[in-house]
Amino acid sequence: MSHSNISIFVPHAGCPQQCSFCNQKTISGSQCQPTAEDVHRICSQAMEQIRDRKNTEIAFFGGSFTAIDRSYMTELLKAAKCYLGENGFKGIRISTRPDFIDNEVLKLLKSYGVTSIELGAQSMVNRVLTANERGHTAEDVYRACQLIKNHGFELGLQMMVGLYQSTWNDENKTAKRIMKIHPDTVRIYPVVVLEGTKLAELYKSGEYQLMEFDDMVQYCGILLRDFDRTGIKVIKCGLHASDGVEGDMVAGYYHPAFRELCESSMYRLIMEDMIFDKAQEENAEYCSELERCIFAANPSCISKALGHKKSNVEYFKKNFSIDIKVIGDENIPKYQCEIRG
Repeated sequence: MSHSNISIFVPHAGCPQQCSFCNQKTISGSQCQPTAEDVHRICSQAMEQIRDRKNTEIAFFGGSFTAIDRSYMTELLKAAKCYLGENGFKGIRISTRPDFIDNEVLKLLKSYGVTSIELGAQSMVNRVLTANERGHTAEDVYRACQLIKNHGFELGLQMMVGLYQSTWNDENKTAKRIMKIHPDTVRIYPVVVLEGTKLAELYKSGEYQLMEFDDMVQYCGILLRDFDRTGIKVIKCGLHASDGVEGDMVAGYYHPAFRELCESSMYRLIMEDMIFDKAQEENAEYCSELERCIFAANPSCISKALGHKKSNVEYFKKNFSIDIKVIGDENIPKYQCEIRG
């Protein structure tokens, strides 16, 4: 059963920093602060429209929720709590900064029915955090994660890939450290440079240079695979389609089907390795001596293996003159495949 959120944006509220990449007005598509009445209206409409309420959370996104005025925070939570319970939604999800988590606020969140907390870790390398004016350290992330787990919340972490002064080695360190923390969920955000941010200034001056788009797609595909194999669910990869984001985007890794591109790239790498292995087994000097390969993948992943708009089919035909076919097999885990002939 898939999970869904009723998203209520609290744009930039409570956040003490203006991070290098942040323009919450653009990301949330909203400037107005929601009221308790807004929460009641949104949740009431959702109660009428959503049947699978037990897999749905009321989600406060867009700012640092635990850093906003405490009375305002409890006002929003009190309104949302009315829609939980036996015939209501699963719980409440919030996003916040790791340096605004302590035992006191966690007890308060628990009392109002909060079930999931997402932390904007972004990087687990202090040098990168400082360069991007995050205002917290990797140690703050470790501490907050442990407290959240101790209080029985579902833990989510957000990783931003391609930040200013971040190297591939830094990205790998961040990924490995997140895997060691082992949150329940992860969101992967390849950098999108938005107008009105420090990153935009650095990019325009030439001081900040982006990695190649295809390299980012390939790397995020590897992250999807590795997080999945570690038992961490990736609930988002890339920003969703948004007129606001596209309109204010200066540069970066935005594509309306970004996750699909990453999954296609991941399967292409796996299948290419298998084709080379098969060529060696059959003593074929060149992979092009193979005319056809049949792969098996989980039925839910057949389209991913074939590639975005069948890009993998075209890739192997163009580069190796090989026709590939993908069949379904329920016994094969997600993000894996086998060669069958």
